[in-house]
Parts: sequence; structure tokens; C-alpha cells
Amino acid sequence: MRHVDSFEIQPPTPTPTNGVPRSAWARARRRASRWHRPYTAVLLALDFAAAVLASYLSISLFEKATSGFSDADVDATWFHTVTYLLLPLGWVVVLWGTGAYDRRYLGLGTDEFKRVLRGGVTVAASVSFLAFATKTDLSRLSVATALLGALAFILMFRFLARYALHVLRRRIGQATHRMVLVGTLPETLEVFTAVTRSPAAGLMPVAIHLTDGYAAARGLETPVPVYAGRNVLALVREVGADTIAVCGSASSEPGELRRLAWQLEGSGIDLVVAPQLTDIAGPRVHIRPIEGLPLLHVEEPTLSGLGWLAKNLLDRVAAGLGLIMLAPLFLAVAIAIRFSDRGPVFFRQPRVGHEGRVFRVWKFRTMYVDAEERLASLVDQNETDGMLFKIRNDPRVFPIGRFLRASSIDELPQLINVLKGEMSLVGPRPLPADDGDFLGDVRRRLLVRPGMTGLWQVSGRSDLSWDEAVRLDLYYVDNWSLTYDLSILWRTIGVVLARKGAY
Repeated sequence: MRHVDSFEIQPPTPTPTNGVPRSAWARARRRASRWHRPYTAVLLALDFAAAVLASYLSISLFEKATSGFSDADVDATWFHTVTYLLLPLGWVVVLWGTGAYDRRYLGLGTDEFKRVLRGGVTVAASVSFLAFATKTDLSRLSVATALLGALAFILMFRFLARYALHVLRRRIGQATHRMVLVGTLPETLEVFTAVTRSPAAGLMPVAIHLTDGYAAARGLETPVPVYAGRNVLALVREVGADTIAVCGSASSEPGELRRLAWQLEGSGIDLVVAPQLTDIAGPRVHIRPIEGLPLLHVEEPTLSGLGWLAKNLLDRVAAGLGLIMLAPLFLAVAIAIRFSDRGPVFFRQPRVGHEGRVFRVWKFRTMYVDAEERLASLVDQNETDGMLFKIRNDPRVFPIGRFLRASSIDELPQLINVLKGEMSLVGPRPLPADDGDFLGDVRRRLLVRPGMTGLWQVSGRSDLSWDEAVRLDLYYVDNWSLTYDLSILWRTIGVVLARKGAY
């Protein structure tokens, strides 16, 4: 941590001219972060290789189905030139045109993959149009195999490349965007916490530039150096940054923000705006410019409609099939529990559900039968805050129970609650009902049914603080979508296998 008052205020330097001369071909080069150049080159090679591989597999399958090509039917040289060179080049050109190599979308979010899918549709439409215009007789099977195979391989290779990029960012701290945060100290620190929460995002704040005066922050500890009264562009160059993030109220004066954007033209430095509107996902936010004023329009959470009905149907069907398929496992676990400690197999505790309704959650019992009586003597050992009680090595848990907790098998009987409509596969964590009313922001999480898994589980589970768990639950409620549910279910598999935060 650094003290703010250890830095000297320097007088602002003169502001550069407003804007730079334009050229049809010249583009500003990035000053500090150049990781995207080799990364983009790797993506180009991978995309080209994916298209070539798909063409090879398509030709192989087609030849086996038709016993090979006849020289009278097709010119082999031209055919292989098209399939192994022109078509892969076409994929690369189309993907470039759809923005699939834009550094703003690489390494984070779903926009990159959406642009790849859009490029796949464009390639398919282009091939169909060219075949129709030139009256070329193409095998529908081979063309479909080549196009769908190329799309699948491109998505797979990009997923692997992104995984490697995330590993590089988490373990080495390389391939990141170095940011200077501009705004008041509370606003910049809030943005700092948000962007550093996920190292995979590749955003690394390296300095804070205050807009509300230096004295307000004097004597406080900050995670990065703090400056005031400096020219922002000169500061960015001094600390080797490549991105400026204007935080909260610092972006409320359009004239100042516009002049800053002019000042950055031709510098190769990115300008991003972090408004005070936090924990709202992109699909709910739309920019609607009116007379040059960009207005952020925030849609209501989609907690109804066809998507919500599909979620309910998926819950019931998956729960029913899961209970049938897991019946042998349930029997084995029940026997193991009875041998470990005489008592009931299941533990049923009152929990608060949708709209405050109380229900009893089904779980395999993992503690000795006298666990509730021993709770009072362990309260001072609680390792969490808020409404939860957790001890990493809880003496009330018997050996088989520790395995059930670590593997999350103890949670599987909650499929009964899902089948009854009391819970969902994905949702906020179900909290105990013996703590009375849910007040303040916490009550908002009752707008949806609690889930067997959720954003809290794939983000750390018991390792999270109470405030962080509530924030994640509220984020889920505000930004729910069926696609989001499926992504959380997919991430849950990795978290369960890694036994992260389970105790």
C-alpha cells in the first residue's frame, strides 16, 4: 500500500492541440501494451489452420463416400487451391471484417465468439452466392462439413488461445492493459477493486489521477500511486500506461471529456468511461444519443417471458432425470452415512426461498447428530462474516461428511427441491430462515428461486466474504439470462472438480 501524501503535486503542462491530422492508411501505434499484436498473429494462424483442417476432413469424408474424384469432373489443382488456400483466406478476411480480431474484444466476454459466429454465417452465405452465380455443382455434404467444421475448429482454437492468455495474465501478470484511473478517490478505488477482481480481464491500474483536489486524499493508503494537478497524457507516458479510465463523476462534464478524447487522438492510448452505474451487464445497457448527448438506457431485469419459462422447464426436466440417474449413488451415500454415524441420512433445514417463502432444503447429513448442540461452543471460531457460519476444519463433520462436502455430493438431494419448484438449478444461495427478516439489498435476492449452484459458487464459495457473496447474488438477479445459467452450470463442473472453497 502507498500513502497519497508521498507524492508531489506538479503544475499542469500545456494542453496539446485538439486533434491530429488524419490519414486514410496511418494508424496510431500502441505505446505500451503490444501483447495483442503477437496474440492476433497467433489467432490469424489458428483460424487459417482451422479452415484448412476442416477442408481436409471434408475432402477425406467425401472421397470415402464417393470412392474418390474423377479427373474429368474437377481440376485437382484448382480444387485444392480453392479448398486449402482461397477458402481459408476467405475465412480470415471475413473474420477480420466482422471485428473478430479487434483487441477490445480479445480475451474477455462473449463478443469475440459472437463475431466469429457472425463471420461463419457470412462465409456460408458468400459460398452459396458464389456457387449460385457461377453455377458450380457443389456437394452439399462436403460444403456443409467444411464450413461447420471450420467454425467449430475456429471456436475451439480461440477458446484454447484465450485460456492460455488467461493463464499468462494470472500467473505472470503479462499481456495486460496498464490503466490510469481518473476521478475522485472513492470512485477510482471502486473501479480499481472491480477491475482487479478478475485478473483474467487483463486490466492493471498503475496510477490514480485525482480530479477533486489532492488534500481530500492526504494521509490515506492507496494500492497504486496517486497524482493530482498533472497533465493526464504526460502522466500516462510517464507510468507507461496505454489506457485511461475516466471514473464516475469525472465523466459528467462533456466538454472536459470531449477535450480529453481530442488530446488522445494519435497517441495510441485508449479512453474508457466507467460510469457510476455498476454491476449492470452489457445486454441491459443501451446507448441512445440525442442531439450529441449519449444517454445510457438501462432495461429492467428479464425475470419473466419465454426465457424464464424455459428455465423452469429445464429445472424440472433436469431434476427428474438427475434423481433417476443418481439413485444408485444416493443409495451408496446413504449406507456410508449410516455406518459413519447413527442417525438420519438427510438433513433438512428451513431456508428462505422465492418471495420470502420458507421451505426445507434436502441435503445429505455430513455432521454428527449433536451438531446443533455443539454450535454454541464454536461460535467464536466462525471464519466468515454476515449470516453464515463456517469453519474450515469443523469438528462436528464426520470423515465421510468431509468427502461429501468437498465433492459437493451432499448438495445433490436438492434436486428434490428443484423438482418441487422450491429451488432452481442456478440461483442465489439459499440462506437459513432462523435469522429473521432479510433487510436492505439482501431482500432483492428473493426475487428469484435459490439455486443448487450460482455465481457465488463458481466465484469462490466459502472463501468469499458475506458482502462479496451478496454482491454476486444481486448481480445474478439483475443480469439473469438463460445463457448465463448455462455458463454457470458449465463453470460449476470445473469448480466442483477442483474442490475450490468447499468445506
